[in-house]
Amino acid sequence: MKNNYQTISSYHNSQIKLLEKLNSKKYRQEEKLFMVENLAIIYDALKDGFDFEALFVTEEFARKNSEKLEFLEDNSQLENFYSIDQKSNNYYSNLETPSGITAIYKMQENKLDKNSVIYLNGVSDPGNLGTIMRSALAFGFTNLVLDKTCVDIYNYKVINAAKDAIFKLNIIEDKTGEWLENCKLPIYGTDSHSGTALAKFIPAKVFCLVMGSESHGADPEILKRAKENIKIEISDKIESLNVATAAGILMYQLRITN
Repeated sequence: MKNNYQTISSYHNSQIKLLEKLNSKKYRQEEKLFMVENLAIIYDALKDGFDFEALFVTEEFARKNSEKLEFLEDNSQLENFYSIDQKSNNYYSNLETPSGITAIYKMQENKLDKNSVIYLNGVSDPGNLGTIMRSALAFGFTNLVLDKTCVDIYNYKVINAAKDAIFKLNIIEDKTGEWLENCKLPIYGTDSHSGTALAKFIPAKVFCLVMGSESHGADPEILKRAKENIKIEISDKIESLNVATAAGILMYQLRITN
C-alpha cells in the first residue's frame, strides 16, 4: 500500500455509513452511486477505463493482492484511498465472507445506440439478469431495457454475475412502459410452445427481443405488440428453459443470422 491512504478504524465513520446505505436500492438511486466488492470486476473495469469514485481495502487484502492493488493505485485518477479494518468491512459487506476490497462508482447516464435491443420483462432473479447481461455483451447486443418488474441492476448479486458487463452495456429502465409503447423496432416475443422455430427464423437487421420472467414468460399484454414469436425447439422431456439459458441461445443465433 502506498502512503496516500486515509485510515478508517471505526464502522461509525461517515464513509462506512455511506457504504452501508448503498445496500439500499432507494439510497443508490438517490445518490446515483453503487458499490462493487469484487477485485476482478474492479480490476477489469479500470483496465477498460471505468474508474471508481472511492476505494476501500483492508490490510490483509493489500498483503495478499499487492500486485493488482498497485495497478489500481497507479491507474486510477483517485488521489485518496481508504484503509479499513476488518470489523468495518464486515459491517457493510453483503458477502458471507467479505472480500476486503470495495469500490464506489457513479451510475452511468446511459442512452441506447442504434443497434438491436433486448427488453426484459419480470426477470427477478439476480443471477439470471447478470448472466443475460454477460451474454448480451458476448454476442454484441449493446442495448438492454428493463421494465419496472425486473430486479435492480445494481443489486450486488446481479453485479457479481454480470462482472464488468455492468459498465459496458447501455442499460435503461422502462418504468412506465412508455419506451416499449413507442418502440419503432420490430418486436419479437419468445414462447416455449408456439411461434416460429428459431432455426427457421429470419430477423430484421435491427429489432427488439422481449424476454419474460423465469416462471411465467413474457406478459401477454407485451406479447400482443410482437410482430412475431420465436420458439426454441426443445425435448419433450422438459417443459422450458431457464430464461438466462434461453436468452443466450437466442442472442447467439440471432447474431449469427444477422
